[in-house]
Amino acid sequence: MLVWVVYGTQIAWLGLDDVRLATGASGSLPEVSYWLFSAGLILVWMWSLGLVDSRTDRVIGTGNSEYVRVARASFNVFGFTAIAAFLLQVEIARGYLILSLPIGIVMLVLVRWLWRQWLVSKRLRGEYSASVLLVGSPDSVAQIYRELGRHLGAGYKVVGACVPSGQRGTWIDGTHVPVMGSVEDIPSAMTDTGADTVAVTSIGDMPPHKVKEISWSLEAGRQHLVLAPSITDIAGPRIQTRPVAGLPLIHVETPRFTSGQRVVKRLMDVLGASVGIVLVSPALLLLAALIRMSSPGPILFRQTRVGLHGQEFEMLKFRSMVTDAEKLLRDLRQEQDAGNEVMFKMTNDPRVTRIGRVMRRFSLDELPQLFNVITGSMSLVGPRPPLPEEVARYADHVHRRFLVKPGITGLWQVSGRSSLSWEDTVRLDLSYVENWTMLTDLTIIARTARAALLPGKTAM
Repeated sequence: MLVWVVYGTQIAWLGLDDVRLATGASGSLPEVSYWLFSAGLILVWMWSLGLVDSRTDRVIGTGNSEYVRVARASFNVFGFTAIAAFLLQVEIARGYLILSLPIGIVMLVLVRWLWRQWLVSKRLRGEYSASVLLVGSPDSVAQIYRELGRHLGAGYKVVGACVPSGQRGTWIDGTHVPVMGSVEDIPSAMTDTGADTVAVTSIGDMPPHKVKEISWSLEAGRQHLVLAPSITDIAGPRIQTRPVAGLPLIHVETPRFTSGQRVVKRLMDVLGASVGIVLVSPALLLLAALIRMSSPGPILFRQTRVGLHGQEFEMLKFRSMVTDAEKLLRDLRQEQDAGNEVMFKMTNDPRVTRIGRVMRRFSLDELPQLFNVITGSMSLVGPRPPLPEEVARYADHVHRRFLVKPGITGLWQVSGRSSLSWEDTVRLDLSYVENWTMLTDLTIIARTARAALLPGKTAM
């Protein structure tokens, strides 16, 4: 890819002639052909990508660390090139460099992303994955097993577990993980299961020196040790490891919602909603006309929802049901076949009109909520706005969803919607609330656009 980008930029900017770099007035440096300079730039760029470990299996295939390292290495190469050219008084065509950097980063990230899709598809079938032996208490083993099972694309396949006082032939409750013995049986368990990674999930039931002994027993370069504390849904920037007196202390920053973050998010909401209303205004008018002609009743459906800090507001939607839908709900609760224990959903809800079924499948009924965003009661991205009766059934920790404004779309909407359990719905919403970044919002918006065009079976 770098050969195509660098030489393609050179040809586009300088043509096919043998143009040479201009040296300073002293003329102490020999003239160098751009063809040779481009080859050197490609080699240095490749070397820089390897220097920052952008290809290590610790970052390949999951998370954004791989992309960050690619961008950082690329900026370092061009920064070094610019400084060297200034010190040596070498004039490099500015357009050649200015084009090569952004195009190179974009193309590198795109190719890495394409390879990631291939790798994830293989990992979902159990290939190209680390075989993991979990070590710790049964409860912590079960929790880490469930979390790894949610992210098979990360490349960790659990093959067994060793628990204190564990006996072979038994299973960890609620899982498909076989117990391979106690923590004293780790070497034989790794041999029997073919595991190449030991993941310590808890150390409360083990002597202080046991983890160090486990690391000593592993074969260097082929077997690995991972410490997997039962801290879930915490974003990387909030976690810092600090060695103190030989102890690897893990600092977890508490989530902070600064005024600056709120201002930036509000500006993005107003700008995005304003542009969105202008772009979809023909669709708004068309849908309004179709709703009016298809069934009697108002065009808009207004419903009380709970938003920021638990304050109620009136949410707008295109009416996709018959006018007495709320009254019919009590009779339909016994027939619920989707959603979860808090949110009501039906696969074939008889209250939905013909045009409403189409709108709901492609999330077109949500478009009037752009006006909620303009007025400030909602955000483009955030937790799902719940009904007051749903909030009345919330556990205490679920109320943390109200630390941010509810959104038109969010992690819940792009991660399964009606097919998710209530536990997973809460987990996704709280993960968003506690780890919000601008990049997260942009990623969710992009995934929402794809989900709206290809709704699948979870849209109702």
